Amino acid sequence: MSVIKVERLKDLTPERRRDIVERSMEDIAGIFADVRDTVLAIRDRGDEVSVKHYAKLKPGITSADIKATPEEYEEAFRLVDPQVVDHLKLAADNIRKFHAAQLDREMWSIEVLPGVLAGQMVRALDSVGCYVPGREATYPSSVLMTILPAKVAGVKNVVACTPPGDGMKANPATLVAASIAECDAVFKIGGPWAIGSMAYGTEVVPKVDKIVGPGNKYVTAAKMAVFGIVDIDSPAGPSEILILADGTANPNWLAIDFLSQVEHDKDAAAVLVTPDERLAQAVADRINEELQTLPRTDYILPALENNSAILVTDTMDEALDFTNEYATEHLEIVTQEPMSMLPKIRHAGSIFLGPYAPVPVGDYASGTNHVLPTGKCARMFNGLSTDDFVKRPTFQLVSQEGLQRLAPTVMSLAATEGLPLHGETVRRRVEGG
Repeated sequence: MSVIKVERLKDLTPERRRDIVERSMEDIAGIFADVRDTVLAIRDRGDEVSVKHYAKLKPGITSADIKATPEEYEEAFRLVDPQVVDHLKLAADNIRKFHAAQLDREMWSIEVLPGVLAGQMVRALDSVGCYVPGREATYPSSVLMTILPAKVAGVKNVVACTPPGDGMKANPATLVAASIAECDAVFKIGGPWAIGSMAYGTEVVPKVDKIVGPGNKYVTAAKMAVFGIVDIDSPAGPSEILILADGTANPNWLAIDFLSQVEHDKDAAAVLVTPDERLAQAVADRINEELQTLPRTDYILPALENNSAILVTDTMDEALDFTNEYATEHLEIVTQEPMSMLPKIRHAGSIFLGPYAPVPVGDYASGTNHVLPTGKCARMFNGLSTDDFVKRPTFQLVSQEGLQRLAPTVMSLAATEGLPLHGETVRRRVEGG
């Protein structure tokens, strides 16, 4: 079975190039109205909406079943392999260390003119809601990646929502990770019901100031619907990788790196770009061989056929230009001198340098965040960090001398904008009256 083939970048048709670059960007237009209706219903009727939706999972459900109980946490620790618990704790330690290093100075100031001191403070948000996918798959790593940066930033109240399974049970690994991350509460609701509950607040779920975390297109649509009521992180779509490599790379390793991203779902994307045609063909051959025995081919094959490519360029500069055009979520640079490539990268969510840094290292354990912008959003968004959980109010301290220096400018510009009372606030102070 030969699914993936080598293509020359310069020979691509405009349509084929567009399909590769745009990959499977999620279109929420068709579902937005219905999702918004659900969110507004929660605003108006609170937990009643979620209780009705999840009654299929547990007969006689009440709003009290929405919040995870101490007994459920205890049961989760009994059910999860102790080695997994230890590994989650190690990953959590690394995530804390990395995100603690991101914290800015609490306050700074500068004298912009004699008598005019201007500065900025850093203040954490009061409350944050983290969305954790959890019905079709288990993502305890996403629990750590969303809750821990908020905790490190100093957010007082951090809660999480995750879709429940039968019997209104949360996934045990999710609860264990939430406990390790010191989450303040976990609520067993998902999709638009979770987003609406956190955005507006209900009898059981507290209102938050910001909602972060990955999810499907219904979660994305719900986050867009409540943006402005709360803040949200960057839009998140299907997972993706671009591998930039030269002839020093191991084709067997690149092949499995390529395949590991498209096992996420049918809309995931993987691209290898290289000026080395022999490497490209070796990777393509190895991918096609691996496909004979891989699990989850019902996910992998559509992703390979629709959203993936192995591209050969004439030069490394051409490969770099395409890398920046693609603006990938995950970028692996597997070249002889990967650090020398780093200054040339303008757009990427997270960058993995060298042959021993496959994407899962960052997904799980190195400490960097795996909640990243997809679908070319790396051109304007960052991955999740402590910056997402703080505000930076500015301040100014102005002396009488400083106001005298600024008065002509303030009064002139106020008059120009047709706001005479703005100018008068200064005139009375400097001229008396």
